[in-house]
Amino acid sequence: MLSILDRYFLRELAQTVAATVVVLLVIVAGSAFARVLQQVAGGSFPASVMFQVLGLRTLDGLTNMLPLASFIGVLMGLGRMYRESEMHVLASSGMGASGLLKPVLLLSGVLVLITAVVSLWLGPWAVRTSDMMVAAANRSVIAVGLDAGRFTDLPGKGGIIFVESLNRDGSQLGRTFVATQRDGDGQPHIKLVSAASGQLYQESDGGNRFIAFKQGWQYDIPLGTDDWRSMHYARNDTALSDVQGDDDDDPVHALDSWTLARTDAPDARAEFAWRSNAPALTLVLLLLAVPLSRQNPREPRYGRLLLAVILFYLYYLLLAMGRAQIGKDHWHNQAPLWGLHLLVVLLAAWLLWKQYSPRKIAALRPAADNA
Repeated sequence: MLSILDRYFLRELAQTVAATVVVLLVIVAGSAFARVLQQVAGGSFPASVMFQVLGLRTLDGLTNMLPLASFIGVLMGLGRMYRESEMHVLASSGMGASGLLKPVLLLSGVLVLITAVVSLWLGPWAVRTSDMMVAAANRSVIAVGLDAGRFTDLPGKGGIIFVESLNRDGSQLGRTFVATQRDGDGQPHIKLVSAASGQLYQESDGGNRFIAFKQGWQYDIPLGTDDWRSMHYARNDTALSDVQGDDDDDPVHALDSWTLARTDAPDARAEFAWRSNAPALTLVLLLLAVPLSRQNPREPRYGRLLLAVILFYLYYLLLAMGRAQIGKDHWHNQAPLWGLHLLVVLLAAWLLWKQYSPRKIAALRPAADNA
């Protein structure tokens, strides 16, 4: 049964964490949006799926954002209570570390569970769904701007194309007309292609795309002369704009966690270590936030916050270095990473003991009386 004080702590901390998550989510979404725009401009995928991909990649970014948001949220929530002398009054009335840790641990349980769901399931699912959506869009002429019944630009190659009809997924074309211009023999040429039907296909590696026109005529018309050439064909292929690869693509990142856990490749072990350490990172940071949040009302308001961000950066950097060592097969398990977590927990416990020792609590009584 939760006491009134426990409920008060939970409400204040949960509200601060939620507000921090919203702020950082906006920052993550903005960064992801800039990256998605860059990939659309580079031809990695069409603009028609841009916002779906943005939403899915933002979900994937929650794995790295939730531990930081939880850390900063608890730090700011408890810091406000210290600045307004609430914590001094509670400590002087006999509240020890256990009274503070109980609501923090209850909140930690919820946040660790959410982080685990995101890192082990929701994030990889979002990556796989995004990849499948992009692959499906690149297999459809609808995604690159073609529409039945009207003249449109030929994607990536110049000229115009008219399609009488399209099937639902945009891979099969009905009667088609294409007009392009090229320079040859010192003069411009107009190339006209008509076809009874067409089909969009990609190379086996998913890169280059083509439209295979079937049963039609091709005309090559040099402008300013009467030297026209015509050809009847059974099949005539025209290239579309190529699908540009994404330099940041990581096939292992899209695998589900169960598959990673059963794979012994170094990159798979490194990816699984990163995912499985995200919930532990959240818990350890929340425990560290308790002693770091204690501040004197006369201290700079954001001094502890700056210190916390620096510590988080160093902690995160050490974990990233450990992930790299596993990926290079220098480390064969996650023991060093869990050892780092244990060291930070011991540091948090030592700081908490220093702050809530009987001598410290006795020293707070005059401050509480003045408050």
